[in-house]
Amino acid sequence: MGFWDTLKPHAASQFLEVIEWLDDSNDTIVYRYPVFNQKITDNSKLVVREGQAAVFVSEGKLSDVFGPGTYTLDTRNTPILSFFQSIAYKLNYPYKGDIYYVNTKVFRENRWGTSKPFPLRDAEFGPIRVRAFGIYSYRITDPASFLRQVVGTDGLFTTDEINGQLKRKLVSALSSSIAKARIPILDLAASYMEMGDQLKTDMNPSFQEAYGISLTDFTIESISLPDEVEAALDTRSKMGVLGDLNAYTQLKAADAIQTAAANPGLAGAGMGMGVGIGMGNVMGGMMGQAMAQPGGFNPHQGMQGPPAPQPPPPPMEQRYHYNGPGGTGEFTASEIAQRVVAQRSANHQVWAAGFPGWKSWQEVAEIAGKVPPEPVAPPPVVSVSFHYAGPTGQGEKTLSEVVALVRAQPDANHQLWRAGFASWTLWRDVPEVASAVAALAGPPPMPGGPPPL
Repeated sequence: MGFWDTLKPHAASQFLEVIEWLDDSNDTIVYRYPVFNQKITDNSKLVVREGQAAVFVSEGKLSDVFGPGTYTLDTRNTPILSFFQSIAYKLNYPYKGDIYYVNTKVFRENRWGTSKPFPLRDAEFGPIRVRAFGIYSYRITDPASFLRQVVGTDGLFTTDEINGQLKRKLVSALSSSIAKARIPILDLAASYMEMGDQLKTDMNPSFQEAYGISLTDFTIESISLPDEVEAALDTRSKMGVLGDLNAYTQLKAADAIQTAAANPGLAGAGMGMGVGIGMGNVMGGMMGQAMAQPGGFNPHQGMQGPPAPQPPPPPMEQRYHYNGPGGTGEFTASEIAQRVVAQRSANHQVWAAGFPGWKSWQEVAEIAGKVPPEPVAPPPVVSVSFHYAGPTGQGEKTLSEVVALVRAQPDANHQLWRAGFASWTLWRDVPEVASAVAALAGPPPMPGGPPPL
């Protein structure tokens, strides 16, 4: 075998004709193409498929990003010169660059959940601890930024290396969002979709800036309570469904007696004995209550008549925490209303269980309904005045003063003016003055004079 026959396989391994990556995994995000000791010729083809991006790093610096498509590449040095340089260095001349394939498809069904319950203040149950679970999806939208800030020189980067960090940030943001929303815990399920979409919108800018990643979906599957709280809720719901617990207890006892009667064995006898003892206690308690209550059966006095109806106890008025003039304390709505009436302009603040914070008394309907409206002052008496010109001089006179001057000198020239008059007017042409003077003049003389004697 000659020298060139020996050299030919080594030379063939130095050239890359087609550069492509076929991914058969579901979790590979970045794959570094093996180009060590190989050369890219002037006619090399770069194939980038849909859902991929190719990033070239030349001599340690990111140079180009290629989207889906087929590209013809040009090398920095001629392939022949690079080939003979490799021979001079015993075929160990390294390629000074890297090619990274970045998977830009959507990575779905990534689970997230709180590692431990986080505290939440609920208006109905008070401070409680809750846990949350769900799934999220994401994709690489900026391959260059993702390669610089996350991958570095890692030759094979998978979802396991980034999912933990993404999950921690999402859980932290969700815990803060739930606490700020102040939605009652029993109503949270109706807001899962809205809260998930809002969190995705809020987190995308920071994810894109920090990682070059965009969230495509964030789903809240459940927000659960601790086991002891859920057990208490189940008991509360069961009591609401059963309704009358006394009737329920009697029904279960009757069923137990029927079951014991149908079982003649020893176990049935023991069960029947236990049920019989229990029923005896129940019946004894019921008879004792009947004897103690008026209107029941008394073995010494016989049946008693029904007791006279008694009025129910007066309803208890709710009390509020109060802060205002005179200090703080706990008062009823009527007592707070009296304080408001005494000093209407003061700042009267109230609080009760279920309020998100202190409120003004006007915001509490029970208190506002007990405060009478503020009395309205009567309007001021309007006195009609005129500008007057007459025998006594000029000046501003009231209606009564003008009437007095006219009655003193009825034949004199009394001129009046006020806003709205076109000019000075004789007093007889001013209706209110003329009617006031006529009212004080007395009745007119009888027509025709007295009859003859």
